[in-house]
Amino acid sequence: MLGRLRHPLSAVGATTALTLPWVYVWATGSAHSLGDLQTVAVSGIAVLGASFMLAWAAETAEEDVPRAFALAVLAVLAVAPEYAVDALYAWTAGANAGTPAGREAANLAVANMTGANRILIGLGWSAIALFTVYRAGSSADPAVRKESGFLASHVELDRDIATEITFLLAATAYAFFVPLGNGIGITDTIVLVGLYVTYIAIIIRGEVEETEEQVGVPAYFQSFPKWPRIATVLLLFGYSGFMIYTAVHPFAEGLEHLGTSLGIPPFFMIQWIAPLASESPELIVVAYLVNKARSTAGFNALISSKLNQWTLLIGTLAVVYSIAVGAIGTLPFDEKQTAEIWITAAQSFFAIGILTNFEISVREAVTLLFLFVSQIVIEFYFIQTIPEPRATELSILVLYAYTVVYLVLGAALFAKRRDELRWLFGKTATNARQAINGQSGQPEHAD
Repeated sequence: MLGRLRHPLSAVGATTALTLPWVYVWATGSAHSLGDLQTVAVSGIAVLGASFMLAWAAETAEEDVPRAFALAVLAVLAVAPEYAVDALYAWTAGANAGTPAGREAANLAVANMTGANRILIGLGWSAIALFTVYRAGSSADPAVRKESGFLASHVELDRDIATEITFLLAATAYAFFVPLGNGIGITDTIVLVGLYVTYIAIIIRGEVEETEEQVGVPAYFQSFPKWPRIATVLLLFGYSGFMIYTAVHPFAEGLEHLGTSLGIPPFFMIQWIAPLASESPELIVVAYLVNKARSTAGFNALISSKLNQWTLLIGTLAVVYSIAVGAIGTLPFDEKQTAEIWITAAQSFFAIGILTNFEISVREAVTLLFLFVSQIVIEFYFIQTIPEPRATELSILVLYAYTVVYLVLGAALFAKRRDELRWLFGKTATNARQAINGQSGQPEHAD
């Protein structure tokens, strides 16, 4: 809608106007005087406007940096509020280490982190795939291939995301071992953050691809001379990142309060509603890209977001906890959170299995969505109808059961697509060698 306004600067002005009410509220410190519904409305509209700016910045940046790097920056900024929320719980856990309050905060940090990661795949990947196929009926999206058969139509992904998928698989494999260390420690930080740094070092050395022909705001900004264009990108990234960082937390808190008033348990709100709010900028950006028939870039952004959350977010928890404690420490968690980490890793394992052939079908998207939603519904039913501690015991059994389902489905996909998996590893190794040798050319794509 905004992109159809007469002049590109009109769209920029409209999105800026969406953020101004929140700017006023934030600058005057008057957020506390708003009701929960007002806070959700004002901050939510600001997040919407900032998300458009973030998407424009990433699309414009593709003129000067590798697309994967531009999308990685977009992903980090879009989920920055999730880092802030989790860091707050980790800090509280460290500042109250050894106390019941500290243990509860540590569990909340893990619950919020696992909730955010599962939302990104279970809701984000699946819903965007379904939306992409739906939009293909009224847009010429070359990534969508219509097939006969039950839910057989699928979205084809860019094979240049082989590096992202490989590093995500490596992080997922390591995540299964995290609970064995009785918490999230500095070793986990070193391994997972090291994986992400290595990934960035590879993609930033890639060549700047010939950009897709843009329209609207990105096309207008790409017409600028190089340095004004770079300054514009930095300004858009900076302003949108600031808006998202300051507005999403009040947005999430407002939703939590509204949910609690409706009888939804606070722990459930922190694991699911708060992360859903903090993931909203990312989902808005991807929906915007899909709506422009740029589903490939949209999925690249989603996969990049999952990678940075599955590495940097986990690593951040141990660092913040240690700073709060005043010494190198390990963020502890209980048996319930152990099961949460394992089901999150298993879901990621299954989702990566789906992407190994660089496609996601409607059938696969529906499966992801069904498994995600059904597990939450079953757990919510137990929490609402069965007293503790029996409700927690049953919840843990459900988590382990779904973990097994995800692992079985994932293993079957990897076995069936072992040739694609070998190609995936080979492509990543080629990209890494070229980055080390300083070569800018891209390796040939396999058919």
